[in-house]
Amino acid sequence: MLNTASFTFAQDEQMTAGEQTENVVDSAAAEVDSAAVETAAPVVEEAEEEEASMHQVIKDKFIDGGWGFMGIVVICLILGLAVSLERIIVLSLSSTNTKKLLKNVEDALSTGGVDAALEVCKTTRGPVASIFTQGLMRAGEGIDVVEKSVVAYGSVEMGKLEKGLVWISLFIALAPMLGFMGTVIGMIGAFDDIQKAGDISPTVVAGGIKVALLTTVGGLIVAVILQLCYNYCVSSIDSIVLEMEEASVSLVDLLVKHNVSSHK
Repeated sequence: MLNTASFTFAQDEQMTAGEQTENVVDSAAAEVDSAAVETAAPVVEEAEEEEASMHQVIKDKFIDGGWGFMGIVVICLILGLAVSLERIIVLSLSSTNTKKLLKNVEDALSTGGVDAALEVCKTTRGPVASIFTQGLMRAGEGIDVVEKSVVAYGSVEMGKLEKGLVWISLFIALAPMLGFMGTVIGMIGAFDDIQKAGDISPTVVAGGIKVALLTTVGGLIVAVILQLCYNYCVSSIDSIVLEMEEASVSLVDLLVKHNVSSHK
């Protein structure tokens, strides 16, 4: 009986010690989690405060620059970005897999002649396919006529690709001009304040100069953003035009190869 009681008592002590150990581990884990939450909370709050302060700073600078000129500069930015986005989408849709199109046209010429090749081009999107369509429609009039038709319609397609770029150029030039105009007006206001006060004081001059600098910065920022969009559009157009020229030469070679210049 004594041995049994001793054994039971030893088991109870082991269970109690195990429970105490588990409680200590759970308490330590809870303290670590709470410490991590407490550490992360200030970081999140600081990030939110920094983002809010950045928005507030931009808003304050916009108001300090004056609603008149800063509002017009923002309108230039919005309109310029709208035109740029439209051009980027159109140019992205205008790109064509030229190698695949040439292969399909060649297969169609081999199996169904010019009519089959025309159907392939009409169902393909892009300026390259449009040029091929114009060239194939005049395949029976000779290679010289095909070449002239391709060159002429290539110029038409190039004009379509460049449509709208003039507006982006306008806003690129207009935004800094408006900023500089605000600068001049701000300096005139500063000198008017000096004349009224009868004394050259930093407090008197600071307001006009601040407006002048803010409008200039706003106009230059808008011009830089729109200039990047404009250069991207021009680069895309140059790439598409190069594809059009190479594909036109390949089309003429295909027509000569399949001897379709003398009959349709």
